[in-house]
Amino acid sequence: MPKIIKDYIIKQEMAEMPKILFTGRIIIVNTVSDATKAVNYLNSFPVVGVDTETRPSFKKGVIHKVGLLQVATDDTCFLFRLHKIGIPDCLHEFLENNVLKIGLSLKDDFSKLCIRKKSIDPSKGNWLELQQYVLRFGIKDMSLQKIYANLFRMRISKTQRLSNWEVDALTEGQQLYAATDAWCTLRIYKELKRMEEENDYELVVTKPDVPVYSEVENIENDGI
Repeated sequence: MPKIIKDYIIKQEMAEMPKILFTGRIIIVNTVSDATKAVNYLNSFPVVGVDTETRPSFKKGVIHKVGLLQVATDDTCFLFRLHKIGIPDCLHEFLENNVLKIGLSLKDDFSKLCIRKKSIDPSKGNWLELQQYVLRFGIKDMSLQKIYANLFRMRISKTQRLSNWEVDALTEGQQLYAATDAWCTLRIYKELKRMEEENDYELVVTKPDVPVYSEVENIENDGI
């Protein structure tokens, strides 16, 4: 029996779903030396999930730099504390190399990352934007929460989103939240790829009269 997915999923459905949390290793990267070790490890994988977190601003016109970059494999997530180490050369090279990096709302996050190092160019790297990828399956919800709920019937919590990502030591809740988002982008990509290769899905159209427009340009930013 094929996997059932929907073009749109409603919040009431999501509220009843169990919460998903990353259960693998979380490694915090606080130094350039640690970043080098992390990148060497990540370069051994063909594909990773990527996300970012930025300290929220509650003043009009004030925009903070990206404070945290998360890069996840199936069982390990590295949290690069960019407000402490910036973007060292090893990480910059990783962002532009051939390892496939899965993200969501990449345009917004690259614009913020470029505040730290202007030469980062996503066109030079190997990146996949989930908000574009899901369209080929008929999925029109663009948030990470809704895409994940649609595919796995589980809910990503957003309770830590507006916390301070530049605190001296990240709380356990912050670490889990950050790692979960990056890992979920990877898991979404792998499941969609499997579904496509095996032709193992059936789309349920819930809003046939809603036109497909450029939602990628008009949604709330969920991070890379």
